[in-house]
Amino acid sequence: MQKSFGTTAIIGALALLAVASSARAQAPAGPPPLAIPNPTYFSLPMEITVNKPAAEVWKRVGKYCDIAEWLRIAAGCQIISGKDGELGAVRSVANEILVGKTELSYTYTQPVRTGRPYDLYHGTLEARPVSATTSKLVYTLMFDNSMLPDDAARERNLAQRRTTFTGALENMKIISEGGTLPPAPAPPARGATPGN
Repeated sequence: MQKSFGTTAIIGALALLAVASSARAQAPAGPPPLAIPNPTYFSLPMEITVNKPAAEVWKRVGKYCDIAEWLRIAAGCQIISGKDGELGAVRSVANEILVGKTELSYTYTQPVRTGRPYDLYHGTLEARPVSATTSKLVYTLMFDNSMLPDDAARERNLAQRRTTFTGALENMKIISEGGTLPPAPAPPARGATPGN
């Protein structure tokens, strides 16, 4: 009886070792490598108070192609794929794709481009109620800035984005409150390099 129990215990232990060894051999070594080895995701939230109810604000500046007015895009904006306001709609502005929406917000992303590192850029625009007569416009950008060469370049990029989108929020406030935008600034001189 002693011999039988010992043999059974040894066979059982060997079987457990074989199963554990097989499981380790089949387990993945880890996640596949990323296209950008060390991404640094950055979030840039910006907001402005508007003296109108959120629903009225959204009605005035929240359509997907309203961006042409408040970001002052001379070429305008058109829906080039999908249906305006529906998930998957693509607007002509940077081929941005509508990937999320609520009654008073939307989120978009930019597609992967040939020959350019993908920075996972996403933007969310929201009209947030504050009171019965006031609201906030909240614009949040999220992106990976690790492909920029150094901290100074990242700071310049961040400052440029903040300036551009703070100006867009100020324009949305003017439009939402019934005002008229001042004349657009002159385009950069020929040969000048615009900011990214």
